[in-house]
Amino acid sequence: MDRYEHRKSQVLLKITAADGKPLKNVEITVSQKKHKFLFGCAEFSIVPFVNGEFSGDLKEKTEMAFEKFVGLFNFATLPFYWGRFEPVRGKPDTQRLKKAAEWLKNGGFVLKGHPLCWHTVTADWLLELTNDQILEAQLMRIKREVSDFAGLIDMWDVINEVVIMPNFNKYDNGITRICRQYGRIGLVKMVFDAAREANPKSILLINDYVVSDAYEILIEALLDAGVKIDAIGIQSHMHQGFWGVEKTQEVLERFSRFGLPLHFTEVTLISGKLMPPHIKDLNDYKPESWPSTPEGEERQAMEAKLFYKMLFAHPLVEAITWWNFIDTFAWLGAPAGFITKDGRVKPIYSTLYQLIKKEWWTDTQRLITDENGTVKVSGFMGEYEVVCKDKKANFVLDRANEVVEITL
Repeated sequence: MDRYEHRKSQVLLKITAADGKPLKNVEITVSQKKHKFLFGCAEFSIVPFVNGEFSGDLKEKTEMAFEKFVGLFNFATLPFYWGRFEPVRGKPDTQRLKKAAEWLKNGGFVLKGHPLCWHTVTADWLLELTNDQILEAQLMRIKREVSDFAGLIDMWDVINEVVIMPNFNKYDNGITRICRQYGRIGLVKMVFDAAREANPKSILLINDYVVSDAYEILIEALLDAGVKIDAIGIQSHMHQGFWGVEKTQEVLERFSRFGLPLHFTEVTLISGKLMPPHIKDLNDYKPESWPSTPEGEERQAMEAKLFYKMLFAHPLVEAITWWNFIDTFAWLGAPAGFITKDGRVKPIYSTLYQLIKKEWWTDTQRLITDENGTVKVSGFMGEYEVVCKDKKANFVLDRANEVVEITL
């Protein structure tokens, strides 16, 4: 049995000429152009890159890197950390983010904003406000961003790491304050309602690195409270080593019971020395240098291939996002990217390219229409192009479409 059968579909194309007559017994070429499955990556240096803020050697390296980025992915996450997006109240970084979003959208990317509510990297000026004022500012902030970017970004990590939010004690912040006052469920409900009101068509996620039953229990309570969660976000930062088959299956099983789409929102695998296992908070590990190594790169590629195959085989997983593409801009300085600091492409790139654009990609098909101008097309779900002589048209191969009418 094909373990990826659930990623495929079949459609009957009914092809007619401009005059409405069926194109009988003609040869057509059908080519896949895009996956339905979201193969994503976060690389926040895309914002200064698109806004022309790089020069010299750095500009050249990022140009090469983003050429590779566009060649592999169809989904990208952009940064909306409140403390960086609006460090001065009333002066959000909307235009720079919009320019980056438009550049990616024009390249055929689906986009997600991350995050709308989080206790870390939040705005310092919230501490000058009362809790009621903090909540009001947070809800207004959500409505502003979701409205401003509607049509460009229609998917959001609405709230991030809420499991630990009320207990977070590393430093004082406005979001932990209101989470303590209103409770996890109360706050999640309010932020989801605000995002939904601002863009009813948006896909809204909860996102967390906690993959234990604490997150499971919270999701169950939220659903019972009437919170409409469109997808469950699961972080998998594997700085201390690959989860392995058993843990990955356990996590998939734990969160599958809700029947909701699963998005693996933040995937990292290290191509250098692993972070020591005794470190509790990944932020606490600060080595003087953290280089990528040849053996680490081979391990990273092998583990990424296994992880992606497990996730792609699971029917509820709809998206995988790698966390940081270029080591130069890496989160926590970890060598978890696809491109080294000196601009070299690691083996993980070709390994995942082989999967995404070869093994999980439908080969170009040359087909002949029948007497009624119809032809069956099957393959991986996504966007396709049909060509007949000098005419071409696009269609979507999906479970929802049993018959597609095309005029050439």
